[in-house]
Amino acid sequence: MRWIIVLLAAIGIYASAAALREHYRVGESPCSINDKWDCGIVNKSPYAMIHGVPVADIGIAGYILLMILAILKRFRVLLVAALIGLGFSIYLANIEAHVLGVWCIYCVLSLAMISLIALFSLAALSLQAFQKKGTAA
Repeated sequence: MRWIIVLLAAIGIYASAAALREHYRVGESPCSINDKWDCGIVNKSPYAMIHGVPVADIGIAGYILLMILAILKRFRVLLVAALIGLGFSIYLANIEAHVLGVWCIYCVLSLAMISLIALFSLAALSLQAFQKKGTAA
């Protein structure tokens, strides 16, 4: 299960790196699909920075942390970190939906990855607890 989480985190790193590229891109975004899907608008908005740090950088660091925790089988800490990341991603999705009115495909991909990581972390923690309970009996 941990290797699935590692793979999902790697995809999350890719999505965050692509969003970071859009943050610094000059000119029109290649993922400007229509008036509802434009990564450039989202990643250049005032909401794309927190205290001078691009949100995409925070995503990259977060996914690296999740990857390390999965490799080390620290599923309890992994679940907590994933839930914090999921909450932050939902907050950002709310901004896309209700403030900006524009979606970023990389951000949606990241939301999907952190959602799956949270689910798989919960499953891994439950499985780990079940296995410990079985060996204690």
